[in-house]
Amino acid sequence: MAEEVTMEKIVSLAKRRGFIFQGSEIYGGLAGTWDYGPLGVALKNNIKNLWWKTFVEERDDMYGVDAAILMNEKVWEASGHTGAGFADPMIRDKKTGAQYRLDHLLEDNGIDPTGMNPAEMAKAVSENGIKSPEGNEWGETSLFNLMFETKVGAQGDQRSYLRPETAQGIFVNFKNVIDTMRPKLPFGIAQVGKAFRNEIAPRDFIFRTREFEQMEIEYFVHPEKWEDDFENLREAVWEWLTRLGLSSDNIREYEVPKDELAHYSKRTIDFEYNYPGKGFDELLGLAYRTDHDLVSHIKASGEKLVYTPLEGEPFVPHVIEPSFGVERALMAALADAYTEDEMNGEKRTVLKLKPELAPVKAAVFPLLKNKPELVTKAREVYTVLKKDIPHILWDDNGNVGKRYRRQDEIGTPYCVTIDFDTLEDNTVTVRDRDTGEQKRVATGALTQVVQVVQ
Repeated sequence: MAEEVTMEKIVSLAKRRGFIFQGSEIYGGLAGTWDYGPLGVALKNNIKNLWWKTFVEERDDMYGVDAAILMNEKVWEASGHTGAGFADPMIRDKKTGAQYRLDHLLEDNGIDPTGMNPAEMAKAVSENGIKSPEGNEWGETSLFNLMFETKVGAQGDQRSYLRPETAQGIFVNFKNVIDTMRPKLPFGIAQVGKAFRNEIAPRDFIFRTREFEQMEIEYFVHPEKWEDDFENLREAVWEWLTRLGLSSDNIREYEVPKDELAHYSKRTIDFEYNYPGKGFDELLGLAYRTDHDLVSHIKASGEKLVYTPLEGEPFVPHVIEPSFGVERALMAALADAYTEDEMNGEKRTVLKLKPELAPVKAAVFPLLKNKPELVTKAREVYTVLKKDIPHILWDDNGNVGKRYRRQDEIGTPYCVTIDFDTLEDNTVTVRDRDTGEQKRVATGALTQVVQVVQ
């Protein structure tokens, strides 16, 4: 990654070009929420569609679901989310009452909180003389549950939660998928959807937010064969990261030590990305969850959540979970694609996104917008091209050089210019985003030349 790439530059481009805006911006915003503009929502959809294609459509062992966001509160009791295991350690500014995450305070002051319980974190804050950001003494510490609680029904007498993860929607539908699809082990159930966590201190742009999207798989395996299946999914993750366009130099695996594993996990690998200005931090996780979740729901619901092989006795399968965050994938894709270079002696900013991820696949220009014959021909080319490649943009604002710079910044792979030669021989100029190479192409062959994976 080039040294000049900073998160500030990426955030600036995201706002300037219509990728990402602060949530509720005209009212001063709301911490931990972000709105996605025309190009941002297109990029998000392309990432989700590519993920679904990679892990569901191109495989024979995956089944998709779309579970409800609101679920019976017993789901979250069974999964342990209502307990202390799904809570962050919090400390309060004694004077202002402002609340902060203990582990973040320590990290921000160069202290690793790994392995510490809340009491040990509070002690470390005190021993190291760490004051609140306002310079005040600290008050009490507590555990803060991350779930958003809500009420269901006209009387508001039924409690529910905005789901903090999509995984439980998969587990509670395990029996439904077994009964309707009759899958053979091993198999996975995949879901893409919103999740919500009431983060004490959302930060780092879209890295840690209160509303986000997950792309998750619960892959059900025979307990004696989990290691082979784990390795297969590990390889599939690397293939996905390549399709996302991320450089392997910016990715590393972190094998979570046994004493740091979640109580349900026997093995977890965090795939970390080298975010600009932040360093390596979690991009996605691959966890072997054993039979913890299904057994918990069996005990709480009384349902027989088992797999019955053609030969042998029913058993509770074990689970391997690859868990992907849409926003973190988007943030990494922007960071990896962001480039500052020179072309034809001019400095430019360009997003070298993989073509299948680019929000706009090609832009069509008339060389001059005040020449009706060029505009008419350009509109004709644009209309024909858009039938085959929907994500096409019309651009006649400014001179051609400015249009190129603008399209470079949003990651458009190809620019198509209709000029006076087009009127004579029905050819156009096609410019490549990354190389700047220009070539004449017959309008009849244009679709094939600029065709990219949809």
